Formats: sequence, structure tokens, C-alpha cells
Amino acid sequence: MPYFLEPEYDESQPYIESNRTRLLKKWGGKDGWERQKQHHDLKGRGLSAGIPYFNLDRLASNTMASHRLIQYIGKRFGLHISEALYDSLNTYYFVDGHSLNDKPRLARVTTETVNSILNKQQQQQQQQQHATTDDQEIVIEEEILSFLNGNEGRVEIDNALRTLQKLGVHGIPKFIIEGTTIVDGAAGPETFVNVFREIEKRGSVRGPIFSDILGVSEDVWMKGSHTRESLCQ
Repeated sequence: MPYFLEPEYDESQPYIESNRTRLLKKWGGKDGWERQKQHHDLKGRGLSAGIPYFNLDRLASNTMASHRLIQYIGKRFGLHISEALYDSLNTYYFVDGHSLNDKPRLARVTTETVNSILNKQQQQQQQQQHATTDDQEIVIEEEILSFLNGNEGRVEIDNALRTLQKLGVHGIPKFIIEGTTIVDGAAGPETFVNVFREIEKRGSVRGPIFSDILGVSEDVWMKGSHTRESLCQ
């Protein structure tokens, strides 16, 4: 779900400041920031997850454009591709340090990421069927840039943000399960296992609440973001 760390950032600017500057202001100076670093241990948790480096001087900006973009790609190509793009943008921002409101650069990265996945899918289909298949839709960089410079999807993002506020979500990361159970991102595996075991005992899963809010069709969300095959790879 979309979430704004700094909603007051000027959306017309490619970026506002470095993340280093943002955090120093947020935690009241160097001493407060050092305490937060020790408490959250982001660097240590990143290493354990296979992320060796966070770019502290990454360019912080308004993130509306990137939120709209993720939802647009998900609706058009499916959640598995929007999740892959989300992964790419995490590296783009947290590691490479680029702004999430640099629209020409966003358009370029999105085009490369999505077309790469679509090409691989087409090759796999051809190998499995031993025949040619219809060409996959190709994403055009100019088309993505035009979308980013417009307003499509803004209302849905705003509605989702209001819903998060009503749910009491005031920070990230958070996991929202069945639209009601909220688990902090720092929770250990046992917390999630307990939640899923309770659902397993019940024998049914409540539908998502954000699909309607974000305008995601039932066909798209029923397919999910990860196939069994992709999870086994």
C-alpha cells in the first residue's frame, strides 16, 4: 500500500534534500539519530536480508508519482510484475540513491524492468509450446513518462492513504492481513505464523479491502503477486 514519509514535500521538485539531512532533522540532531540507528539496527537487518549497503545520501522527494506508477503497472500487467518493479525501485532508491520523483529516470527504469520480464515470459511460453506466440505488449518509455506527468491514479492513492489513517497506520513498515490485522514490520516470524495458523483453523480468508479502494480488479488480485513456481525458484 502507498505511504508518504514526508507528505509535505513539494511535488513539483525532482527532490528536496538528502535522506541524511531528513533524518537529522527528524530525530533532532546527531545524538537523536544515533539512538534511533541503534534501536532500529537497519544496517544489521539489511545485511541479514542480503542488502549490504544503504545509500544514506539518497535523494528524498515527494513519492506520489512512484505510488501511482506501481498501481498502474499492477493493473495493466498483473501484481507479479508490479512487485518486480517495486523491488527494482527499492534498489533504485535505497541503494543507488536516485529520487522517486525524477520522472524521466523513473520512466526509463520502469520501461527496462517491465519489458525485460515480458520478454522472458514470452521466451518461456515459446519454449513450452514449441511454437511462436503473439508478441507481448511492449512498454514505451514516452508513454510511461506521459503517465507520470499526468494525474491518473491520484484519487485512488489519496483514498488509500485516508484508509490507512483510519486503521491507525502512522509509520512503516506494516503488514495488513485480511484488511484488519496489523503487524509491525519488525515483528519476528513467529508472529506471522500465529496469525496464519489462526486463519488456517478458520478455514477461510477474508477478502482484501484495498482492491476496491485502489481500483484493482478481482481478476488481477485473485491471480496474486507470486505464483507457486516463482516462490520455488
